Amino acid sequence: MSILPPNTKAPAQEKSGGGVVVGLLLGLGVLFGGAYVAAHEIAGDKVPRGTTVSGVSIGGHPQAEAADALREGLAERVSGPIPVKVDGRQATVDPAAAGITVDYEASVAEAGGEDSWHPIRLWHYFTGGEQLEAVVTVDETAFNAAVAALDAAHGKPATDGAVTFAGSRVQVTDPQVGRELDPSDTQDALLAAYLDEGGAPAELELTQAQPEIDEGDVAEALKDFANPAVADPVRISFKGETIKLFPADYTPALSLQPVNGELVPDLDEKRLAELLEDKVTAGAPVDATVQLVDGRPKVIPAKPGVTFDQDQVDAAFLDLVARPLPERSLEVESRVAHPEFTTREARELGITEKVSTFTTYFPYADYRNVNIGRAAELVNGTVLKPGETFSLNETVGERTEANGFTEGFIISDGIFKEDLGGGVSQMATTTFNAMFFAGLKDIEHKPHSFYIDRYPVGREATVAWGAVDLQFQNDTPYGVLIQAGVTPSTPSSSGVVTVSMWSTKHWEITTSTSDRYNLTEPETRTLRTKDCYPNEGYGGFEVDVTRYFEPVPPNTEQREPETFHTTYTPSDTVICKEPRTSGDGEQQ
Repeated sequence: MSILPPNTKAPAQEKSGGGVVVGLLLGLGVLFGGAYVAAHEIAGDKVPRGTTVSGVSIGGHPQAEAADALREGLAERVSGPIPVKVDGRQATVDPAAAGITVDYEASVAEAGGEDSWHPIRLWHYFTGGEQLEAVVTVDETAFNAAVAALDAAHGKPATDGAVTFAGSRVQVTDPQVGRELDPSDTQDALLAAYLDEGGAPAELELTQAQPEIDEGDVAEALKDFANPAVADPVRISFKGETIKLFPADYTPALSLQPVNGELVPDLDEKRLAELLEDKVTAGAPVDATVQLVDGRPKVIPAKPGVTFDQDQVDAAFLDLVARPLPERSLEVESRVAHPEFTTREARELGITEKVSTFTTYFPYADYRNVNIGRAAELVNGTVLKPGETFSLNETVGERTEANGFTEGFIISDGIFKEDLGGGVSQMATTTFNAMFFAGLKDIEHKPHSFYIDRYPVGREATVAWGAVDLQFQNDTPYGVLIQAGVTPSTPSSSGVVTVSMWSTKHWEITTSTSDRYNLTEPETRTLRTKDCYPNEGYGGFEVDVTRYFEPVPPNTEQREPETFHTTYTPSDTVICKEPRTSGDGEQQ
């Protein structure tokens, strides 16, 4: 053996042998590489041979063809409904409606149908092939809706416990256990039956459904809130003014709402505000008054005016009604304004009985229905305290369209004309007569210029805005409530106007009417105006009406008779002719 020193080259023959080995290895690599490429060309993206998916053979097919083959093979199974048994009762589920579908491409990919150079993938193609189940997808929203439909048809929903209020009483709804399908178990069973070749039904079982609000939640709500809320009244103080609210007053604003498995007290803030408004007046005070209720006078109590922060009451109210008795009071930051006319003063008015009533009738006309009805609406409910004076013009207001009036006939310069508010004098006449027989003091009234036969002769009144008014004073020691109402006229019936005075009877009134005297004859007028209305005239006259006062105990006052003198001018005959036309074509 020879040993070569360092850095000494090997003999030439040894170098030649090494090249042969390298060449052999390179040749084997080329041969193996060619086989590897050939294997890839054969396998490509085909599914491993021998593969079945849900019983459908798809092996050896490229991905797209395998997906089509799987779709065709499963077509009959996926097209029909899934048979089910719910606690032994037969039913079906539409898989499409339940959001159950086969993902064919994902199923092929799961089976190994993919293009890859990985040697294991190539090996698996030639030697593999498995029995797989198709990839099934579920739309959870649609599936839950399908389960809910099955529950509705075959199950029984659980009933939550509830606590409600009925006035001052508490009502309890007991919780009830229901029966329902378990969504997870139901999904597993439906998916297993979906592609089952034998068509075996999915066996579904109903299980107990527990209510979210159970007996413990109900008991806690009763103990902590509901029972204390109806146990006693609460008091709210507004700057020295205290109002008492009874449970029946405020429970309509209370409720117990299910929140995260508990019954939580809730407040209807709007209803509470309305309740407080009935007890106090936010802002300006409201004077007491008297109104007719169910046909009888009733004192409507005064309300103090209170300015306060409603949010402060809202924030504290649920806690307030749940407190024990000694602590059921709330002091609210506020300002109080007292009414000028108190409830006691309203009672002292002595408005207890009907002391007079008078009715007149009017012929059919739409404008009369509108105008008389609107005037009655404005007069009705007027309260006169002792010494106060009633003014019809002030009470009814100007007769405008904005105030609810329309055009009708009035008397102007002794003839009929159209103007807003025609017919309101019917209300004036009826009110005058009710005042007359109540024994009130006449301040101002003016009869019509000529006599209208549907009114009492010598006892009637007309009005005109800004010129002629009806005024009378309550000179009795009692208050007076004026009631006015209208029954509209129709083409076949007259309208009716009734005015009544409610008070305490102070005078018994009788009357007499003189004969007509100083008779006058009508004239005849010929008019050529566009607003001319023909009229058949009649004569005028004078008449006297006397009112006699008989005191009603405890009234001991003596009063002299009162005479009303009326002069009626003739109602002229009016003949209407065509207006003359001037040379330029204008009417005159």
